Amino acid sequence: MQEPLKTAAAAATAPFSDSPPHRVPVLVVGGSLVGLSTSLFLSRHGIPHLLVEKHSGTSDHPRGRGMNLRTMEVFRVAGVEREIREASAVLAGNHGILQAGSLTGDDEKWLFRKIDPGGAHARLSPSGWCLCSQNDIEPVLEARSREYGADLRFSHELLSFEQDSAGVGALVENRVTGERFPVRADYLVAADGPRSPVRERLGIGQSGHGELFHNVSITFTSHRLADVVGDRRFIVCYLTRPDADGALLPVNNKERWVFHAPWHPEDGEPLEAFTDERCREHIRRAVGVPDLDVEITGTAPWHAAERVAKEYSADRVFLAGDSAHEMSPTGAFGSNTGIQDAHNLAWKLAAVLKGWAGPGLLETYGEERLPVACTTGERASARSAEHSHPGYAPPVNPGGRQGAVLTVAMGYGYPRGAVAGADPERPVVPEQLRLTADPGTRAPHLWVTRAGERISTVDLYERSVVVLCGEGSIWADVTRHAAARLSVPVEVYTIGRGPDASLVPEEGADWEAAHGLEAGGALMVRPDGFVAWRSPGPVPAPEAAVAEALTLVLSLDTRTPEQEARMLAEESQLLAGESQLPADPPRQPAVEPAAATASHSLVADSQLVDREPEVAGREGAAPV
Repeated sequence: MQEPLKTAAAAATAPFSDSPPHRVPVLVVGGSLVGLSTSLFLSRHGIPHLLVEKHSGTSDHPRGRGMNLRTMEVFRVAGVEREIREASAVLAGNHGILQAGSLTGDDEKWLFRKIDPGGAHARLSPSGWCLCSQNDIEPVLEARSREYGADLRFSHELLSFEQDSAGVGALVENRVTGERFPVRADYLVAADGPRSPVRERLGIGQSGHGELFHNVSITFTSHRLADVVGDRRFIVCYLTRPDADGALLPVNNKERWVFHAPWHPEDGEPLEAFTDERCREHIRRAVGVPDLDVEITGTAPWHAAERVAKEYSADRVFLAGDSAHEMSPTGAFGSNTGIQDAHNLAWKLAAVLKGWAGPGLLETYGEERLPVACTTGERASARSAEHSHPGYAPPVNPGGRQGAVLTVAMGYGYPRGAVAGADPERPVVPEQLRLTADPGTRAPHLWVTRAGERISTVDLYERSVVVLCGEGSIWADVTRHAAARLSVPVEVYTIGRGPDASLVPEEGADWEAAHGLEAGGALMVRPDGFVAWRSPGPVPAPEAAVAEALTLVLSLDTRTPEQEARMLAEESQLLAGESQLPADPPRQPAVEPAAATASHSLVADSQLVDREPEVAGREGAAPV
């Protein structure tokens, strides 16, 4: 049951702490999938932060399923891939999407049977696709962030905020005690869902096709349904009987299931019409077993939409996840795009807060991520049309086919932003997947040996800029000189088979060809694993070339004296052995090809007191 809206006047009468403002570099609003991912990534960079979430805990509804290769790479580097796979082990054998009139008839077809039938995923990535629901992932992210010392406060709500040239002032309320307290942060990240009060407060509009369709998510138990399903271990089954269509999803392949039934509020259909009896009979007809045992355990409405914020930031406030974009659930693009928003933003915030990048770097967040959301959202809508998602009947294909899922997930790039030498005319998502280290694209995966350990080159990219060059190359020394002169942390890896190589590729691997290099070339990669700059071969003034690239990519010409001082303090901490960076946990074993499966306001702003949400009010509400 929804709680009544809290008015600004009611919030103003709540008890107020007279303590000084709680000061943090970053305030994260929203503790669902994207907010908790932001917390984890900031923690990995050693950035203290406060996260506030108005709900009492993580999601308990099985939704937001399906982590693609790129997202699992991100979680691999952040040290949580193993835990996420363990949390999703019960569905590890589920593959493919089935479409059928019922589960008892013979009119069925697989829209696709295997996620990776040709083994391409294992050639492209050290990770693999993972079917894991949001309610299983969020506790993993929460636990790891707390291990790193993150300040996560559930049952806490942002009431208001204001920003000035030096930071953001916010007012937060403890929803259990009613106590309010001020927070002062350098930056605010809003991961507060599709109805984002922060976005509304900023007055940022949205573009896109708007609402696409509505469903009611029904959780239920049935002890006989597993026998009906048999060995058809699908990710989702679209049941198409005209009077009982919907989508059936396994939760544990045994007695726990989810069914998404079409809902038509646009025709005046009330949510209250979905009684337990109606839901039970609908599921029985859809499955094709009139006497199937069905016990309804919960219902929640959700809304599929295609919307993208027209701006991703306003000064020191940034949007991420559903607050920035809404997508049709088919293909699980929304949650993956949101997590990758957080990954893109976290390293940039860390670089600016630590002083080794100028504030101008933060302007590239929206420049890079907004076009990705627009293109991906169109593809998600097109995929819903292709799959005839229950409840969705577009008059025309809304976005047109925008490439295969793998191309959208792995092949997107940044023609503009924190890159040097990118082709500004390159499409955000190309027609064909091509990962050859072009500037602005995700750096290729290559197995190498480092100090006796087999790792992926993807594992190298997280906390600093990385430069790859050949063993004995002049690029190693000139890069170190340029980085020291500019006070930028850069890790240099030399690749070869000799005694001085820091990385040794596997037999038969041509690392230069894989990265679009000739002999004597070099590659610069950002902390998020995207290529920042490339010199295909030798150049007359290599140190100047490296310095120019670093200056452009990191917006060093906008760096302030305060940042310079912060950078010196950070260096002193590192020299004294006081670094706040967390230690690396054991890595997830490689997925081998054979196994690839402002000053603050003290009066609450009524725009920021969000209504108690339906499922769609939390981040990642889309089911598949």
